[in-house]
Amino acid sequence: MRSLAFVIAGVVLGAAACGVPASSDSAEGLSIGLSVSTMSNPYFVQFRDGAEAAAQRFGVKLSVADAQNDASRQATQIHDFTSRKVKAVIINPVDSNTLATEVRAANLAGIPVIAADRAINHASVAETLTSDNLAGGKLGAQELAKQIGGKGDVVVLRGTAGTSASRERSKGFADGLAAYPKIKVVATQRADFDRAKGVTAMTGLIRSHPDLDGVFAENDEMALGAIQALGPKAGHHVKVVGFDGTPDGIKAVRAGSMAATVTQQPRLIGWQAVQDAIKAARGQTVAKSVAVPVKLATKENANEFWTF
Repeated sequence: MRSLAFVIAGVVLGAAACGVPASSDSAEGLSIGLSVSTMSNPYFVQFRDGAEAAAQRFGVKLSVADAQNDASRQATQIHDFTSRKVKAVIINPVDSNTLATEVRAANLAGIPVIAADRAINHASVAETLTSDNLAGGKLGAQELAKQIGGKGDVVVLRGTAGTSASRERSKGFADGLAAYPKIKVVATQRADFDRAKGVTAMTGLIRSHPDLDGVFAENDEMALGAIQALGPKAGHHVKVVGFDGTPDGIKAVRAGSMAATVTQQPRLIGWQAVQDAIKAARGQTVAKSVAVPVKLATKENANEFWTF
């Protein structure tokens, strides 16, 4: 198994191919604040790792704060970054709708804001950098339909209300499923992108719908919770499709308990967020919106994806 350092090196090489500044173009001493929605989700740990790798590569002083899925705590963190006069702020929002005041304050202070993995509504940001969640939701629908033979009853486990990721993945899934009229979504329930809540939600759904054919979960943590609740039915009687491509998710796909997961590139998102924050802090132009490609991981190709 390859080391984490080797994986990050691969991200660095990939980012360099995408136009990362050369080593002579150092950002040494430049300060950036990063507020992460939660560090209890492995996906966001990978996101942070990519950001820290980029900060180390370019000599950036990166301050990382964990919002612990608390929108009020995150607002305080952003206010603190602004008060400290950092040169740029990267926000992975807990809630896309609750940070407008803090973002506007940063803008007034001349501090560019990068929204990472999820959008920020009702305020202007320098860039929104996310996975292509619409395309990913559609991929998930198509694969689940394939796994259950184009017909049957399915349930959907949704992420945190108010997040652009949940909204876009839900829409993409609905758009993709529209091509399969013999598949019926019999229930939808929120589990807040959390594994334990996924267990609880799925346990209740099994009682109400004992003859389910499939599950679409808007992230791998909820999918893994669903698999735990389903027990031996997972991968056999009930097909589960997740979203993220976390190490645990990929392992479940390899094992066959998860039929597939829509893989994102969290380290690359973290890396590029820092890269573009450096550009924005220097007054350089960055893209207003960036959608990082996603890819479907199935048992047939799961060995192509990293686990560590």
